[in-house]
Amino acid sequence: MCGRYVIISSPAAIRALFGYPEQPNFPPRYNIAPTQPVPIVRLAEGRRSFALVRWGLIPAWAKDPRTFTLLINARGEAVIDKPAFRNAMRRRRCLFPADGFYEWRQEGKVRRPFFVRPRAGGPIAFAGLWEAWMGPNGEEMETAAIVTTKANRALAAIHERMPVIVPPDAFDFWLDGGKVDAETASAIIAPAPEQLLEAYAISPAVNHVTNDSPELLVPLAVTAASERPAVAAEPARKSKRKDDGQASLF
Repeated sequence: MCGRYVIISSPAAIRALFGYPEQPNFPPRYNIAPTQPVPIVRLAEGRRSFALVRWGLIPAWAKDPRTFTLLINARGEAVIDKPAFRNAMRRRRCLFPADGFYEWRQEGKVRRPFFVRPRAGGPIAFAGLWEAWMGPNGEEMETAAIVTTKANRALAAIHERMPVIVPPDAFDFWLDGGKVDAETASAIIAPAPEQLLEAYAISPAVNHVTNDSPELLVPLAVTAASERPAVAAEPARKSKRKDDGQASLF
């Protein structure tokens, strides 16, 4: 699955990759979480367009978003048939700009976080689906979910699922529901190439959504080393006191 991700490339770099005419200015985000507003790219009147939506898809037929299960991910194997996703898969496919994502590996009772990013750096695109929900009083909300698939061999040791990553030359193939039907577009739903991504362990600080800073991306080994006490430059003088086995601050 994909429950947190990052966008740290400049707005200009993301705009250059996705080719939309809008010029949004947004800050880097190091810990994007479900229910937050997120950028997507979709087709509007035949051209790519930037939009902000809520992360967590609500189907148009849902009666009350407050009681509906939060759908942050859409399993690629089910998007054509599952009622919550099939209409969006036919007509409302989108792309999520991202620079990487977080995943957790279960180690006994501990869940260890990892950061996964492109080896070459720069932004990438997750496959997504979006929907527009309208309430009984005319209120409207646009939402979206990230499409996931089975993890490739490089990431399977961390988690069994990963986001579907759409290469730039397939952006229009995924986005254009008018020309590319759902079954044909589903050819995109596959694990990423083995060499595309790299992953490394990071601090558990990412577990708290209030933490949103570059420090979250520091490899765990570097973080741990920075927290160790400095080694004295000169040998310590021998103490005349008897060693009682207790650590001393002096």
